[in-house]
Amino acid sequence: MQLYHDSRDPEYRSPMGAQPCRGEICLRLRAEGVARAWLRLWWQDNETWLPMDRARDDLYVCTLRLPEQPGLMWYFFVAEDAGGRRLFLGNAWDGLGGAGEVLDREPEGYQITVYDPDYRTPEWLRNGMMMQIMVDRFCAIGKPDPRNLPPASYYHVHWDDDPALIINDDKYGDNCNNDHFGGNLRGIQRKLDYIQGLGVTVLYLNPIFKARSNHKYNTGDYMQIDPSFGNEEDFRDLCRAAAVRGIRVILDGVFSHTGSDSRYFNKDGHYGPGGAYNDPESPYRDWYCFTIWPDEYESWWGFKTLPNVREETPGYQRFIIEDDDSVTAHWLRAGASGWRLDVADELPMNFIRKVRTRIRREKPDSALIGEVWEDPSNKVAYGETRCYCLGDTLDSAMNYPLRAAILDFLTYRCDAEQFVRRVLSLRENMPDAFFYSLMNLLGSHDTARAINMLADIGDMAPDRVYRHPFVLSPEDYARGRRRMIMAWALVNALPGMPCLYYGDEAGLTGMADPYNRHTYPWGQEDAGLVNTYRTIMRERMRIPALRTGDMKLTAIGKDVVLVERSITGGRDVFGARQRDDYRALAVNRAGETRRFEFGGLAHEIPGETSMYIDPAIKAHRLEEMRKGNR
Repeated sequence: MQLYHDSRDPEYRSPMGAQPCRGEICLRLRAEGVARAWLRLWWQDNETWLPMDRARDDLYVCTLRLPEQPGLMWYFFVAEDAGGRRLFLGNAWDGLGGAGEVLDREPEGYQITVYDPDYRTPEWLRNGMMMQIMVDRFCAIGKPDPRNLPPASYYHVHWDDDPALIINDDKYGDNCNNDHFGGNLRGIQRKLDYIQGLGVTVLYLNPIFKARSNHKYNTGDYMQIDPSFGNEEDFRDLCRAAAVRGIRVILDGVFSHTGSDSRYFNKDGHYGPGGAYNDPESPYRDWYCFTIWPDEYESWWGFKTLPNVREETPGYQRFIIEDDDSVTAHWLRAGASGWRLDVADELPMNFIRKVRTRIRREKPDSALIGEVWEDPSNKVAYGETRCYCLGDTLDSAMNYPLRAAILDFLTYRCDAEQFVRRVLSLRENMPDAFFYSLMNLLGSHDTARAINMLADIGDMAPDRVYRHPFVLSPEDYARGRRRMIMAWALVNALPGMPCLYYGDEAGLTGMADPYNRHTYPWGQEDAGLVNTYRTIMRERMRIPALRTGDMKLTAIGKDVVLVERSITGGRDVFGARQRDDYRALAVNRAGETRRFEFGGLAHEIPGETSMYIDPAIKAHRLEEMRKGNR
């Protein structure tokens, strides 16, 4: 028996990719020497075998009416010859879709994401350009006031000092994070012209609420801006000034845990009497899970400074979501345009649904972005498969899978074909509304700096063991810089919202936390790199095809990736009117020139370079794509 199915070929799966509820999808299996075939489906814990119709001697067909409710459907094929021997065809060996694998046992299934047909994400996400900023490390206006710092904290005398690594917990290797540089909200406001000049339209701020640490992920008071950053009026001023420039502000919502030094837990007594740790009758007592009150309690990844909250507790949900002046509503009214949910995969799905419902009620074009490190269409967390792109939870997620694919490709850990497979798998699993809204990043506060990773100086995994100062040699810096420009060009040529981690464009280097959180090097930037980043970013924002055009991704040999973006028929992917256009970016990771034929023309792309292909092929390719769409 010979079996074949390709989930990314319309001859075998039509229509391809994620599909809306109540639609139809036709699945085909090419099968030679087969007497009968079945389509095996898995939907909501129920297994179904559907006999397939023989369309011709070597082709079996089954047309499905998709369910009325969103969810994940899985399928594979079973074929049997006249003698009763069975073979199975399921997902490819790497689980990334496309041409399937034939086995003599039950295989892994292909995924069909069935989403709400009314699912919409804010247009400003897919058309946006994001910059992530850690407030303390970006820009300081005014002399820092030590009285605004928590106990045992201090300010660095020099802005360009290395961040401090002071371990105060031998069991978990926890850093005190008690050194501060004085960056504040007024500093960000002063730099808005620079930010706008890069082409940025969205600012994502790491937590800004009162907390003991410099990173603020151990919230002390959700309703107060940290005094070292400013006050609520400073935040409102920033949002107003940003809006004038067409820039929105996204806040970091840390809702899976609080700080132990907080108004709610108050282990250290800095918030006066009361708190869950001190008073069993505290209104915050049932927010937390004590095994033996007060010293034994659940905490985030075992860090006792970060007690977990019970998100399903009615009082907590009222405070964060439901009250008229809830946390999520209050800061939207103050000027924010949405929230990024810290460790979204550790929050109950129903909690996320309620957050999205509330912020949409408060501000209809607000966005909800989640921290999810894996494919957000099928993330497995705590034994449960979660899909965040069905239309009821998130609008976007941090695209760490794309980051990993880009870094692996440019450091020779995967070839061009595998890179293409990894990206196309994400596209296949997600609705366009979600895929085109993904937060596409090369680095963040949780990863070593991209330039370090791309310099490829050894095992650079952002593990705690690599938390130490490290200076790249001139040769390593140059190599990382070349590759980072290629990586950033690739991010800006792909669907999704590019996200620049502050300072990457200036040449900031650094290993894992805290050395990936250096201050912005004002006056000492790599000016050439800043200009290159600015050019790439502004080009994307100028060209609709690079934002909402269709995408074709091709591997040319092992070293070249070709990204084609096009608008045909006067409409983009979302049906919006746009002029027909075509752009093609080639990325060559090799250390030498690669030559290839494309669009009827010969092309050369120098080593370790990204470049847009000769526009002479534009009309030719547009006509080809128009024919393909007919």
